[in-house]
Amino acid sequence: MMLQELESLLAYVENPEAKKEDYQRAVTEENCLGKRSTKTRTLTFRHLAELYSLDRTCLLFRSLLFFWSRDLPGRPLLALLCAYARDAILRSSASFILEHPESSTVSRESLEELLDSLEPGRFSKATLTSTAQNINSTWTQSGHLRGKAKKVRTQASPTVGSAAYALLLGYLAGARGQGLFSSEYAGLLDCPPEKTVELAEEASRKGWIVFKRVSDVVEAGFPNLISPEEKERLREQN
Repeated sequence: MMLQELESLLAYVENPEAKKEDYQRAVTEENCLGKRSTKTRTLTFRHLAELYSLDRTCLLFRSLLFFWSRDLPGRPLLALLCAYARDAILRSSASFILEHPESSTVSRESLEELLDSLEPGRFSKATLTSTAQNINSTWTQSGHLRGKAKKVRTQASPTVGSAAYALLLGYLAGARGQGLFSSEYAGLLDCPPEKTVELAEEASRKGWIVFKRVSDVVEAGFPNLISPEEKERLREQN
């Protein structure tokens, strides 16, 4: 998920109102990521834009920036959540990774087999290997795996910001009420629903989201993140 590059880029372009062209210029012209060639700079920007949009008109990226500046420990999970929402191959690996018991080994070969089974013959052997390595690297950066050559399943560390962002993404996908805590995005937090509720309550106390719970009835709102126009479009879609 190119976490290091994302962190460096967002630290370099500090203007919260920056446009996509500003990020592009920072990477390709000003070489803020220290890439050796023009081609590498261009490819790096393209990959970052595919994963994160880098466009403030995109609700996913605008919300990512909101939590990014407020929850530094949550940045790895924030990046994962955004990339997961935008990358189909990463999404296809989630259940495979998350279903591994803690302390179990996750081999690159088994991930290659999974990818090949999803679309038989699509990837060459070299592409399967590099894709599996990139996916394992992503889950390592997010805290779901540890190790270099040998990857071992570990438990991620959800934070207030990452939990709030996961609820937002679930909301955008159509989840409401208790369903927010069983969405695929909440699953990436790698913790019981009760823990996610606690984090949501803290996010509400901070004023980042609106969260109310009465017995088993819960309600979440995102007035700081979703504009009235976006909320209306969501209402029409649902």
